[in-house]
Amino acid sequence: MIKNKVSIIIPFYKNITLLKKTLSSVFKQDYTNYEIIIINDNNTQENKSFLKKLNKNKNKIKIIYNKKNLGAGFSRNKGIKAALGQYIAFLDSDDTWKKNKLSYQLRFMKRKGYLASHTSYNLVNLSGEIISKRKAIDLNYRELLNSCNIGLSTVILNKDILKFTNNFPKLKTKEDYVLWLKLSRNYNFLGIQKYLVSWRQGTPSLRY
Repeated sequence: MIKNKVSIIIPFYKNITLLKKTLSSVFKQDYTNYEIIIINDNNTQENKSFLKKLNKNKNKIKIIYNKKNLGAGFSRNKGIKAALGQYIAFLDSDDTWKKNKLSYQLRFMKRKGYLASHTSYNLVNLSGEIISKRKAIDLNYRELLNSCNIGLSTVILNKDILKFTNNFPKLKTKEDYVLWLKLSRNYNFLGIQKYLVSWRQGTPSLRY
């Protein structure tokens, strides 16, 4: 039986409606040993008021407030630093998970002996309708050099493998791809073919 705590890291800039859907998909997980770390990267009064209400659930939710806009990558780094879990799961604030995402993925990682994994995912529109699919495969450094087929909100990492990197680099885009490349020099990514994530395709303003 898997007992390790998972730290779920969610950078948040705007669109509370979509964040509510994201969090709802986490609260429905059948694996319950997790903490949620939300990094607020846009200190509007609307964001603060909403997050203050969320913070009443202190057993599960931790809120980090950036003093200034740092971007998604650096916000995730702050979340990693604050994480108490042995596993780190990344989730963007407009994506959603199937209810067995954590349990299924962790079980596969344990069974196969991998410290990094990603899953297949559905691309959905703003209404949540599936418009295309992306299938996960096992990936090593050489394969990742050709193209990044890893959806960020599908990734779970054992925290130990982040000790030897600088985490996400200071980039506005593709910061996740750079980190995956660094990690894949020493660790292959297990590709789980089950579709466990919905990645919302829309305007960039939904996130940043």
